[in-house]
Amino acid sequence: MLIQFLIGAFLICITVLIHAVALDRLMILLERIGPKIFKRFRRIWKIPMLVVTVLGVFLAHIIEVWVWAIVYIVIGTFSSLEAALYFSTTTFTTVGYGDLVLGMDWRLLSAFQSANGFILFGWSTAFIFEVMSKLYKGETIKKTEKK
Repeated sequence: MLIQFLIGAFLICITVLIHAVALDRLMILLERIGPKIFKRFRRIWKIPMLVVTVLGVFLAHIIEVWVWAIVYIVIGTFSSLEAALYFSTTTFTTVGYGDLVLGMDWRLLSAFQSANGFILFGWSTAFIFEVMSKLYKGETIKKTEKK
Protein backbone atom coordinates (compact mmCIF):
# COMPACT_ATOMS: atom_id res chain seq x y z
CA MET A 1 0.00 0.00 0.00
CA LEU A 2 2.89 2.39 0.75
CA ILE A 3 4.20 2.04 -2.79
CA GLN A 4 0.79 3.10 -4.14
CA PHE A 5 0.86 6.20 -1.94
CA LEU A 6 4.37 7.06 -3.11
CA ILE A 7 3.63 6.51 -6.80
CA GLY A 8 0.32 8.35 -6.49
CA ALA A 9 1.92 11.31 -4.70
CA PHE A 10 4.72 11.42 -7.27
CA LEU A 11 2.27 11.37 -10.19
CA ILE A 12 0.09 14.04 -8.61
CA CYS A 13 3.17 16.24 -8.19
CA ILE A 14 4.20 15.65 -11.81
CA THR A 15 0.74 16.35 -13.23
CA VAL A 16 0.28 19.47 -11.10
CA LEU A 17 3.65 20.71 -12.34
CA ILE A 18 2.68 19.95 -15.95
CA HIS A 19 -0.61 21.78 -15.45
CA ALA A 20 0.99 24.82 -13.82
CA VAL A 21 3.58 25.16 -16.57
CA ALA A 22 1.02 24.58 -19.33
CA LEU A 23 -1.43 27.17 -18.01
CA ASP A 24 1.34 29.69 -17.38
CA ARG A 25 2.70 29.25 -20.92
CA LEU A 26 -0.81 29.35 -22.33
CA MET A 27 -1.55 32.70 -20.66
CA ILE A 28 1.72 34.10 -22.00
CA LEU A 29 0.81 32.84 -25.48
CA LEU A 30 -2.65 34.39 -25.28
CA GLU A 31 -1.21 37.74 -24.24
CA ARG A 32 1.28 37.57 -27.13
CA ILE A 33 -1.14 36.51 -29.87
CA GLY A 34 -4.09 38.60 -28.65
CA PRO A 35 -3.21 41.69 -30.69
CA LYS A 36 -2.54 39.62 -33.83
CA ILE A 37 -5.81 37.73 -33.45
CA PHE A 38 -7.66 41.02 -32.91
CA LYS A 39 -6.16 42.57 -36.06
CA ARG A 40 -7.00 39.49 -38.10
CA PHE A 41 -10.53 38.76 -36.85
CA ARG A 42 -11.75 42.09 -35.38
CA ARG A 43 -15.41 41.41 -34.64
CA ILE A 44 -15.02 37.77 -33.63
CA TRP A 45 -11.49 37.90 -32.14
CA LYS A 46 -12.63 36.47 -28.80
CA ILE A 47 -13.77 33.22 -30.41
CA PRO A 48 -10.35 32.14 -31.71
CA MET A 49 -8.82 33.23 -28.40
CA LEU A 50 -11.23 30.96 -26.53
CA VAL A 51 -10.61 28.10 -28.97
CA VAL A 52 -6.85 28.39 -28.36
CA THR A 53 -7.51 28.46 -24.62
CA VAL A 54 -9.67 25.35 -24.57
CA LEU A 55 -7.39 23.41 -26.91
CA GLY A 56 -4.36 24.39 -24.83
CA VAL A 57 -6.01 23.21 -21.64
CA PHE A 58 -7.14 20.03 -23.36
CA LEU A 59 -3.58 19.34 -24.50
CA ALA A 60 -2.38 19.63 -20.90
CA HIS A 61 -4.96 17.04 -19.84
CA ILE A 62 -3.95 14.70 -22.65
CA ILE A 63 -0.32 14.85 -21.54
CA GLU A 64 -1.35 14.17 -17.93
CA VAL A 65 -3.47 11.18 -18.96
CA TRP A 66 -0.51 9.81 -20.92
CA VAL A 67 1.78 10.17 -17.90
CA TRP A 68 -0.57 8.04 -15.81
CA ALA A 69 -1.01 5.52 -18.66
CA ILE A 70 2.74 5.10 -19.07
CA VAL A 71 3.10 4.41 -15.37
CA TYR A 72 0.35 1.78 -15.57
CA ILE A 73 2.32 0.04 -18.31
CA VAL A 74 5.62 0.34 -16.41
CA ILE A 75 4.15 -1.22 -13.26
CA GLY A 76 2.59 -3.99 -15.36
CA THR A 77 -1.10 -3.35 -14.76
CA PHE A 78 -1.88 -3.27 -18.49
CA SER A 79 -0.12 -5.00 -21.37
CA SER A 80 -1.24 -2.64 -24.14
CA LEU A 81 -0.94 1.10 -24.54
CA GLU A 82 -4.55 1.30 -25.73
CA ALA A 83 -5.87 -0.35 -22.56
CA ALA A 84 -3.68 1.81 -20.34
CA LEU A 85 -4.79 5.00 -22.12
CA TYR A 86 -8.44 3.99 -22.05
CA PHE A 87 -8.31 3.19 -18.34
CA SER A 88 -6.29 6.31 -17.59
CA THR A 89 -8.72 8.54 -19.50
CA THR A 90 -11.86 7.11 -17.92
CA THR A 91 -10.27 7.29 -14.48
CA PHE A 92 -8.80 10.81 -14.89
CA THR A 93 -12.16 12.15 -16.07
CA THR A 94 -13.86 10.32 -13.16
CA VAL A 95 -16.15 8.50 -15.60
CA GLY A 96 -14.81 5.11 -14.48
CA TYR A 97 -16.82 2.73 -16.65
CA GLY A 98 -15.53 -0.28 -14.72
CA ASP A 99 -14.97 -2.46 -17.77
CA LEU A 100 -11.22 -2.29 -17.04
CA VAL A 101 -10.09 -2.31 -13.43
CA LEU A 102 -6.82 -2.55 -11.59
CA GLY A 103 -5.99 -5.58 -9.47
CA MET A 104 -6.21 -5.46 -5.68
CA ASP A 105 -2.53 -4.58 -5.41
CA TRP A 106 -2.88 -1.36 -7.48
CA ARG A 107 -6.51 -0.23 -7.21
CA LEU A 108 -5.76 2.54 -4.71
CA LEU A 109 -3.64 4.17 -7.41
CA SER A 110 -6.73 4.67 -9.58
CA ALA A 111 -8.44 6.51 -6.71
CA PHE A 112 -5.48 8.90 -6.61
CA GLN A 113 -5.79 9.44 -10.35
CA SER A 114 -9.50 10.23 -10.09
CA ALA A 115 -8.89 12.78 -7.35
CA ASN A 116 -6.03 14.23 -9.41
CA GLY A 117 -8.21 14.57 -12.50
CA PHE A 118 -11.08 16.06 -10.52
CA ILE A 119 -8.83 18.78 -9.09
CA LEU A 120 -7.09 19.53 -12.40
CA PHE A 121 -10.40 19.78 -14.27
CA GLY A 122 -11.60 22.23 -11.63
CA TRP A 123 -8.42 24.25 -12.04
CA SER A 124 -8.88 24.21 -15.82
CA THR A 125 -12.45 25.44 -15.48
CA ALA A 126 -11.30 28.31 -13.29
CA PHE A 127 -8.55 29.14 -15.80
CA ILE A 128 -10.95 29.20 -18.75
CA PHE A 129 -13.34 31.37 -16.75
CA GLU A 130 -10.49 33.75 -15.92
CA VAL A 131 -9.48 34.01 -19.58
CA MET A 132 -13.09 34.70 -20.52
CA SER A 133 -13.28 37.37 -17.84
CA LYS A 134 -10.14 39.03 -19.14
CA LEU A 135 -11.30 38.86 -22.74
CA TYR A 136 -14.67 40.36 -22.00
CA LYS A 137 -13.44 42.93 -19.48
CA GLY A 138 -10.25 43.69 -21.39
CA GLU A 139 -8.05 43.69 -18.29
CA THR A 140 -5.01 41.61 -19.23
CA ILE A 141 -5.42 40.30 -22.74
CA LYS A 142 -5.38 43.54 -24.67
CA LYS A 143 -6.27 44.47 -28.20
CA THR A 144 -2.98 46.35 -28.44
CA GLU A 145 0.60 45.14 -28.16
CA LYS A 146 2.64 45.62 -24.98
CA LYS A 147 5.27 48.34 -25.08
